[in-house]
Amino acid sequence: MRDFDVRAWIDRLAHLWSTSLQLRTVAITVILSGLAVAVIGGYMSFSVGSNLFDARRDQLINTSQNATLAGQGVFNAATEQVGSEDIDATMQDAAIAIASAAASSTASGTGGTQFAILRTPGQAGQGPSEITSRGLDTATLISPGLRAAVAGSAEPRTHYQSVGLVQDDNSVQPGLVVGTTLDIRGSQYQLYLIYNIRDAQETLGFVQQTLLLGGLSLIVLIGAVTYVVVRLVVGPVQLAAETSEKLAAGQLEVRIPVKGDDVIATLARSFNGMAASMQNQITRLAALSRVQQRFVSDVSHELRTPLTTIRLAGDVLYDQRATFPPATARTAELLHTQVERFELLLADLLEMSRYDAGAVDMETEPTNLVRLVEDAIESVASLAESKGSDLRLVAPGGYFEAEVDLRRIRRILQNLLGNAIDHGEGKPIVIWVDSDTNAVAIAVRDYGVGMTAAAMERVFDRFWRADPSRQRTTGGTGLGLAISLEDAALHGGWLEVWSAPGEGSCFRLTIPRVRGAQLLGSPLELPPADDALQEVTGA
Repeated sequence: MRDFDVRAWIDRLAHLWSTSLQLRTVAITVILSGLAVAVIGGYMSFSVGSNLFDARRDQLINTSQNATLAGQGVFNAATEQVGSEDIDATMQDAAIAIASAAASSTASGTGGTQFAILRTPGQAGQGPSEITSRGLDTATLISPGLRAAVAGSAEPRTHYQSVGLVQDDNSVQPGLVVGTTLDIRGSQYQLYLIYNIRDAQETLGFVQQTLLLGGLSLIVLIGAVTYVVVRLVVGPVQLAAETSEKLAAGQLEVRIPVKGDDVIATLARSFNGMAASMQNQITRLAALSRVQQRFVSDVSHELRTPLTTIRLAGDVLYDQRATFPPATARTAELLHTQVERFELLLADLLEMSRYDAGAVDMETEPTNLVRLVEDAIESVASLAESKGSDLRLVAPGGYFEAEVDLRRIRRILQNLLGNAIDHGEGKPIVIWVDSDTNAVAIAVRDYGVGMTAAAMERVFDRFWRADPSRQRTTGGTGLGLAISLEDAALHGGWLEVWSAPGEGSCFRLTIPRVRGAQLLGSPLELPPADDALQEVTGA
């Protein structure tokens, strides 16, 4: 459950990142500013730390040199006094002088000084005893390397080494060990002064803390300034996007508020001018469309009355054509055929006017679509036989039953089968029916002339024909596929087409099995695979 919440949170954050220009701009600015501040702050911290250490080191080296001179002076004075044999007492006096010189020179803040006077390894003869500050662990603080460096100096030279000083509370503070040499009655000794330099570390810590707080404050300030600036720039753009969405949704009266005379205000005025022009054009076109629809509807209704009279008169003439001379009989037959076609055209026009007016009702009932397809095939069987086309039904089995308007689905099938017969070039025509738990699909496939990509884009347009010069067997009006598309949409379904020149065409109708359900996919491919046909029919 927790993993799911984390993934959901990551998805929401990714969506917010991809959709918010303001967030991306502020975040990128803050990140780059943070990197720059981190680099500059790190360099400044390193430089300040190095300078502090160098200054403290130089100061302590000078202090050590002064302490060495003070101690050496005590030993030299003791040697010049005649009869002075108490060298150990002199060692104590020298230690006091060294400690006093070191303490007086560092009273302003090293945090304490310890010392050790050690005999240089490898010295021959007798000499005074070694002396160290109380509690000083020379083995830990004075490394063999430092002792070797001090012992190897050709002349008295100062050497140093950084160490960590363990305190009573087990904390570790920075320290510096400075070593030099002493000459005591011909024997060489090493003087080591151990300084606690926590004050330099505290100073560096304060500087680093100041740099950190200053850097964070600077980043926050940059982020705030960037947010304000981006808000000023992106805000009008977001308002323009929201306004455009409202325009696309049909709210043609919305406009962008115009403030000032800057570039954003100029953009707003241009956008408002475009919106006003679009509103005028859409209003004018809508009015023309309503006039056109009303004209078609009115003309269609007005033509029905005279057409009924003509039809009755034509039927009388058609029934008595056997008594007429051949030329008159042929005229009666032509009149009968054209009147029937005129009636079909008027019916289609009236149907389209109902769709345009939004006055279409649908009466659905559970229907087995395989039976419906079989009836449709039977109704065009004689026409297909006259054209030399073999109608084949492929229904693998399954659910099939769906809530449909019988009249409209039957009309779609008649239009699709009629077009397949007209353009099938006498080749087999295959009708697939398949379904799943959500949808049912019917595909009508011919292997005739096919269509180009440009023709496929217009195949559902009203009164459009792929080849106007081609002789049609079914006498269509050019509205069949347009009405079929509307019928499919009324069921909440899809009517799609696939075609290729010389390979034929395939129309696929997909509708939900339950009225009002949403389609997620089709049970049939477009076009269905030919190997499936071979498996079912053995063709």
